[in-house]
Amino acid sequence: MGGCLSKSKPVEVKVELTLLDKEKDTDVMSPNGKASPFSDCRPNGALGHCSDEDSAPPRLYQPRDYVEASVCHVKDLENGQMREVDLGSGRALLIKEHGEFSAIAHKCPHYGAPLVKGVLSKGHVRCPWHGACFNIATGDIEDFPGLDSLPTFQVRVEKDKVIIRANKQDLQSQKRSKAMARCSAVINSSTGFSHILIVGSGPAGLVCAETLRQEGFTDRIVMCTMDKHPPYDRPKLSKSLESTAEQLRLRSIDFLQDHDIELLTEKEAVAVDVKTRAVTFQDGSRMEYRKLFIATGSKPKPMNYKGQDVKNVFHLRTPEDANCVARLANNRNAVIVGTSFVGMEVAAALTDKAHSVSIIGIEAIPFQKALGEKVGRAIMKLFETNRVKFYMLNEVSEMLGHHGQLKEVLLKSGKVLRADVCVIGTGSRPATGFLKGSGVHMDSKGFVPVNKTMQTNVEGVFAGGDIVTFPFLGRSNKKVNIPHWQMAHVHGRVAALGMMGRPTEIKTVPYFWSAMFGKSIRYAGYGEGFDDVVIQGDLDELKFVAFYTRSEEVIAVASMNYDPIVSRVAEVLGSGKTIRKRDVETGDMSWLIDKGSQ
Repeated sequence: MGGCLSKSKPVEVKVELTLLDKEKDTDVMSPNGKASPFSDCRPNGALGHCSDEDSAPPRLYQPRDYVEASVCHVKDLENGQMREVDLGSGRALLIKEHGEFSAIAHKCPHYGAPLVKGVLSKGHVRCPWHGACFNIATGDIEDFPGLDSLPTFQVRVEKDKVIIRANKQDLQSQKRSKAMARCSAVINSSTGFSHILIVGSGPAGLVCAETLRQEGFTDRIVMCTMDKHPPYDRPKLSKSLESTAEQLRLRSIDFLQDHDIELLTEKEAVAVDVKTRAVTFQDGSRMEYRKLFIATGSKPKPMNYKGQDVKNVFHLRTPEDANCVARLANNRNAVIVGTSFVGMEVAAALTDKAHSVSIIGIEAIPFQKALGEKVGRAIMKLFETNRVKFYMLNEVSEMLGHHGQLKEVLLKSGKVLRADVCVIGTGSRPATGFLKGSGVHMDSKGFVPVNKTMQTNVEGVFAGGDIVTFPFLGRSNKKVNIPHWQMAHVHGRVAALGMMGRPTEIKTVPYFWSAMFGKSIRYAGYGEGFDDVVIQGDLDELKFVAFYTRSEEVIAVASMNYDPIVSRVAEVLGSGKTIRKRDVETGDMSWLIDKGSQ
């Protein structure tokens, strides 16, 4: 077995289930290869003001609730190896590290990826698809995306046989929620005060609320959102247009109520007064807070064209938007404006529904700025193979309607496209207009600068997600904006710990993904300002790894059909090692195992 790309082309990667580094220490390390960014946090801990009475009683099981099976011989696994094993009532992931066996659920609770194909390193396993990390001793999630942790199973060795004992329910669910404290304060729902007020119910807001409860916070938490739905998986909107809010939901109303997280839907914040510590909402109501977390996300950039009142033109923001687009595009003509990831994903999703799909872009090649010209061109070819027509170096002049319904899109080049539905995906800007005059500092683009604990310039006011610029360790703590779903999770957790007086720095590696025509792009790192791209593999076959370099250093990686290479590189980057351009130009990936400089 080998963890290298061969020097021949096309390159092959064989998954090697070994440690990334030659380890002698037995410390449980972080998802990024050093001390965990949350290692000082109690896994399911409680603070002093959370009494023993608040803790849930242990669940009692009868023997029939458990299954026990001999799964292998002790010599069947080498150190640093993982194996998926069958216990009869379900499967588990058996791991051997430092001579010790452990067993956890075998699927990532985020999207169900097989963790056996992931990366094992220093006490955690990293998901091969989207980079989430789980502690192999506790099952706790240590890096995102995702909300749930993994159940763990008992392992013992008898007469050189490895035996696993597992709860049947845990084997079936393959996930668990961390224990959470309950609210001990007597609260009337109409009370206009919350100890913690969270504006926004995306991943930053939701993880913030859950982290507070997981870490023992027992006062009131109120989370408000403009949306009419409980928190849902927004990245899926553009990939699965017919999914309902129910199918996309991250947490149910019942879950939030059970953990004393109050959710106010269709509640738009219009002003913040940091002197009186109060937020005013569009309906005229007002809520005071002790600490505030702002995570309002982004909103579409406005476009300037004639025919703004024509119907069936959408910015994809809600499940209802996505459902309408899918319905209107059925056997009809769809036009996508913009070559953002959202726009391109929508175009891909519509090809098996619409009569025609057209994409309008202001650049020559999609994703050129994010992924480089060669990768962008290969993806463009994939779309063209699937009947998508491109109108690049172009812009919309007018939306033309008949009886108010969209019928044609007029381009500045003079070209007229037939269109029954249009989706605009030309980028976004931070939804921070309501902060003007609040005293919370914003830069010229509307982003909110925060410090390492996600606190703004105002004491007690924190912010996270798409709206912030934050100190990024990978760029010597330069403040950057990284609008990734995964990064928003991290912001929420760091902000919650900061509010509780337990400052924790962000040490995660940014991780991003996209899916089109059944093919996934994985991306890790921060590639802003790359000056070259080193490609290994075959772009024509869409089986490649692209390394983005700046001044002879690899700063990011993207791949298609090469799992878990991006998760492996994320491990190396997260460990603080430098990957040199020369290391990847040869196609020899031995540096994944034992190279890289501190």
